[in-house]
Amino acid sequence: MTTSQAIVQQLMALPEDAQQEVLDFVEFVRSRNLGQADRREESTWSALSLASAMKGMEDEASPYTLDDLKETFS
Repeated sequence: MTTSQAIVQQLMALPEDAQQEVLDFVEFVRSRNLGQADRREESTWSALSLASAMKGMEDEASPYTLDDLKETFS
């Protein structure tokens, strides 16, 4: 028996109001998973955008020296 079949079998044994509660939970889990996919896609596009913006900059001379990177404390 597959997981889906086991879920359906258990679901059918529940009263209608409990079935509605299960449906609400399934919709919540589904929307949460869709949200994760959206975040992954957004992250991919963000990385692509940054890579495109930085393209060719590796050949440019840096305007900073090592002294610019050192932080002094008094």
